[in-house]
Amino acid sequence: MRTERVAGAAGRGAVRDSGGPMYIGALELDLLLGDVHSLKQKRSAVRSVIAELRRRFEVAVAESGHLDLHRRAMLGVAAVAADARRVQDLLDACERHVAGLPEFELLSARRRWLGPNDE
Repeated sequence: MRTERVAGAAGRGAVRDSGGPMYIGALELDLLLGDVHSLKQKRSAVRSVIAELRRRFEVAVAESGHLDLHRRAMLGVAAVAADARRVQDLLDACERHVAGLPEFELLSARRRWLGPNDE
């Protein structure tokens, strides 16, 4: 049984069952932007895809690299679920979605995992 400490006055010192495993997946997408000539145009395109990924897939997304290059972007996508397969499916769907966008070229995708047996 996995347990966790309960914070707050009512739970001070109490321990409860955490309810099961948790899986965390992170996806790093390295992108080349097409017809973009300024950082302002890049920000607009990147903000749009970030908002769409958040809305459509309910994942956490942020621009995480190449901040000073107007034709490159690095996006970090994170998903959390009680089922590893659900995290895998979410990250797969996000990668496919971004790869299918005509304004971006997906240069690389890298994944990282954290599961219940990791410390």
